[in-house]
Amino acid sequence: MARVTLERAIDPAWVDQMFEDHRQRQYPRELLFSTVVELITLVSLGLRPSLHAAAKRAEQLPVSVAALYEKVKRTEPAVMRALVSGSAQRLAPVVDAMEPETSLPGWQLRVLDGNHLPASDKRLGALRGQRAAALPGHTLVVYDPDATLVTDIVPCEDAHASERSVAAVLVEGSGAGELWIGDRNFCTLALMQGWHDAQANFIVREHTKHPRVLCEHQWVACGSVETGQVREQLIDLAEGQTPWRRIELQLTAPTEDGDTVIRLWSNLPAQVSAQRIAEVYRKRWKIEGMFQRLEAVLNSEIRSFGHPRAALLGFAAAVLAYNVLSVLKRSIEHVHRDTAPDLDVSTYYLATEISAAYHGMLVALPPELWASWADAKPSAIARRLLELARHVNPKHVSTHKRGPKQRAAKAYVDHATASAHVSTARVLKQARSQRP
Repeated sequence: MARVTLERAIDPAWVDQMFEDHRQRQYPRELLFSTVVELITLVSLGLRPSLHAAAKRAEQLPVSVAALYEKVKRTEPAVMRALVSGSAQRLAPVVDAMEPETSLPGWQLRVLDGNHLPASDKRLGALRGQRAAALPGHTLVVYDPDATLVTDIVPCEDAHASERSVAAVLVEGSGAGELWIGDRNFCTLALMQGWHDAQANFIVREHTKHPRVLCEHQWVACGSVETGQVREQLIDLAEGQTPWRRIELQLTAPTEDGDTVIRLWSNLPAQVSAQRIAEVYRKRWKIEGMFQRLEAVLNSEIRSFGHPRAALLGFAAAVLAYNVLSVLKRSIEHVHRDTAPDLDVSTYYLATEISAAYHGMLVALPPELWASWADAKPSAIARRLLELARHVNPKHVSTHKRGPKQRAAKAYVDHATASAHVSTARVLKQARSQRP
């Protein structure tokens, strides 16, 4: 299933053509960009421990490993963005063939958030004298919670650059039928007005320093939702423009930051109720779970990549791998929905199964077996994935839910007590002796 989906997502012919269409200064010689993408994707999926190990196992690599690293660290951000967005467009029809549920009929949800890469190893000569952490950059990510696919990214090499300035690129490509969801960091007049002018809709959490409001209308109570009480008011930001909506949610339980009130700005029409807007905004938290899986399941943070473009390409490859696992997850859940309606497939166990069997499968099966899936119809690919998913035992890949952890406050102790050590065997023996 993974191989069939990879053939669709990163078909070598399509990747090389995409590189030719979006490259600026780079150009291919002996090493094709599709080879680079394939090697880094193997690292992201955990099939190879490093890019160097993947290159050593690659058959007939036309260049040296040093040349491969030079190619990686010169990959342009425009090529990375086209790679992820184009790959998502190739996978979206396959997901649509499995009839995904829509959160708000008539709109395509686009959850927007940023991901900052952690400090890299200081292998570059210019970094070896630095005591401070070396940050290779950040990426603005667009996530579709209904299709569970990352649809677009905007890589930024400057780790200190504002996410708001990077988001302006996404506003230019927005259009009617899209619903953009963002946290308070994106509550700026330039972004929201840009979406409004492009006939796109938005739901953005209000920032303390939000844009200036000309007129605030009266609050109207709108009932309640699962998380609290809802009320709404209209706000005017410019004369002659249709008023926007401000929705206030009084939470029954405070957030982790201690907030008891959440306010949202939106330009959705009146036919969408304030309660529905509050419920749809909760979809924003799904991107946080996606980021967590990228870090825990996939190798999205290759710390040996100190050059910003190399690190960002590694993250882009991890996003490609996540989309592949997401399609597999949906396939298994879809085909077993009658016998296991509450099945929640774990991406961790999926990645574990793939890493355990992938190499042996490539040895056992001939390459000709995969050539037909690159240009196959999305409906045919979906049928093939569902056929294979029937052979998957749901118990082997299902999640194991547990209750919330009980956090016990630790009392203050002095340094000598905190740095001391004990014998676990003796502590357990003493605990057994004190048992009634």
